[in-house]
Parts: sequence; structure tokens; C-alpha cells
Amino acid sequence: AGNLANLEDVLDDNRLCFMEGDICDESTVAEAMAEADIVVHLAAETHVDRSIMGGDTAARTNFLGTQVMLETARRVQPRIFLHVSTDEVYGDCPQGAFIEDQPLRPRNPYSASKAAADHLAYAYHVTYGVPVVISRPANNYGPYQYPEKLVPFFVYRALRGETLPLYGDGQQVRDWLHVEDHCRAMQSLIERGKLGEAYNLPAGNERTNLTTARLVLDELGRSEELIQFVADRPGHDVRYALNGDKVAALGWKPVILWEEGLRATVRWFAQHSAWLEQSVARSKAYFEQWYAGRGG
Repeated sequence: AGNLANLEDVLDDNRLCFMEGDICDESTVAEAMAEADIVVHLAAETHVDRSIMGGDTAARTNFLGTQVMLETARRVQPRIFLHVSTDEVYGDCPQGAFIEDQPLRPRNPYSASKAAADHLAYAYHVTYGVPVVISRPANNYGPYQYPEKLVPFFVYRALRGETLPLYGDGQQVRDWLHVEDHCRAMQSLIERGKLGEAYNLPAGNERTNLTTARLVLDELGRSEELIQFVADRPGHDVRYALNGDKVAALGWKPVILWEEGLRATVRWFAQHSAWLEQSVARSKAYFEQWYAGRGG
């Protein structure tokens, strides 16, 4: 999902030092982390469908890559190492909301690799004193999101008049966290998070995937007839929900309303259709392979 075009607005900022490399390469990570005071670990293979097609990339990047990051941090000793995880490590949540101390029950290769990384990060804190804080955010959305994700993928398809493939009956529930709210949450954890602790980052915007698809189409002025229900993916979690009391005690809460944020995001992608086309082209073979035979 890395795309240098995403940084075009800040590449000339002298506060930015851009390095390209493999998170599993020890020398690259060591060079990038040298003299670091704060480490925010976001590097990951984040797409469930890709992990189902082949779990080796997710395992290598999300677990082994995290081990390289943590081992480097053990030597560098930054003030804080923020390990960004996911709500999916908890597994399916038919009712209620997960709290941070509940057992992790991941149900696909992606979430399993992230859960393993969570455990490893905590172990490095306990064993070596690495100053780890773990965050588990809800589904992110916003500008520049890679189009394998639901919102930009649906915008891309709708703009071209193509069907929006929706798994099963579309009633899977996701909580939607705008990227700007997520950034504010990470700042709160960097400034006030307790070392060795995990923090859920909910948005309070639980919506079915069908509802999200309908709003995308409405904002673009497209017909709901473009929605096409396709065969569900294996082990598809029906609902994710997080309890946010712990992070709220630090003074953080999301401020961007779901409909307002989603409509603005849809407009952004529509206004940056060239960027969207370029990004999809890089993964065209993946999309064709994954949806082949699913009715998409």
C-alpha cells in the first residue's frame, strides 16, 4: 500500500526524512530508528482478503517485521514505542463491546498475525523493558487510503459504473474511525499512555457494510442497483465493537461524525480519480483473482 504520491504535499518539508526499505531488514530499521525518541509502528500487511489468499506475507511482515522493530527498539531505547494493532485481534463480537483485557481470538491469518505481534510487543516490554504501548483502533477511513479497502474500492467501482461486490447479505457491522481522529488518538497515547498497556480506539460509528455502500452511492449520485451480493469470504467476522472507557480517561474522544466524514472522504476520492486509478492499477491482478468466481 506504500505510495510515494501520498507524501507529495510534504516531501519538501525539512522536518521529513523519507526512507524506503523492508521492515524485516535489520540494517534498514536500525538506520531509520537511530536516535529516535518516539517510535510509531504502523507498518503492516493490513488486508484480510490478501492474507486469506496467502498468509505468508502477513505473517512475515506483521510478526517478523514487528520482532525486528522491537529488537531494534531494545537497543535504541526510545521514550515510547507505540505498536498500532487492530480491533480484529479480538475476533467476532456478536453483542456488547470488547475491553482490553479480554482474550484475543483472531479468526483469519491477518488478525492472527497482528495478535501474535501484540503478544510479542508486550513480551518485549516485560522482558526487556521496551516502552511499549499498544493501540487497537476500529476500521480506519479517510483520504489516500489504499483502494483494496472498502470505501475507496467502492468509490472506484461506482465512478466507473461497475458493481459494488458486497459479501454475504451485507449486514456485517464495522465501527468507522476517521484517520484524523486516529492521529489525535495516537498523539494522546504518546503523551499520556501507560507503558505496557493496550488501549481500544472506538469511534462510536457502528454501521453495516450495506449502509456504508448505500451512502457511498448516494454521495456519488449512483443507483443502489450497483450493489451486488457475492459469496461471503471464509471466517468473516459479523461484528466488531470496542469499549473505549480506558482511552477516554486519557482525554481522547473522536470528533468526526460518520456521515459527514464519509461523505467528505468519498468526495476526496472522486476529486482525485487519477490517484485512485493509478493505485488500483498496481493491484489489478489481485482484484481480478480474488473476486473471480464470487460474482464480483
